[in-house]
Amino acid sequence: MASASTLDEALRTGATGNIEAAAKVGALVAERAKAAGVEEVAFDRSGFKYHGRVKALADAAREGGLKF
Repeated sequence: MASASTLDEALRTGATGNIEAAAKVGALVAERAKAAGVEEVAFDRSGFKYHGRVKALADAAREGGLKF
């Protein structure tokens, strides 16, 4: 379907473990998912609290058009 990571060529510049990087990953995964025809997704935070980087990634994906 679609995936994104700070290890992707497009996201390798700058810091990779902060809120800004998580937001970029969320936006990129939303873009790729929409290109693949996916509009609704399930978000599994794997036990992590919903704040910081996890929240930034989810918010950016929502802004990119994904529905959770």
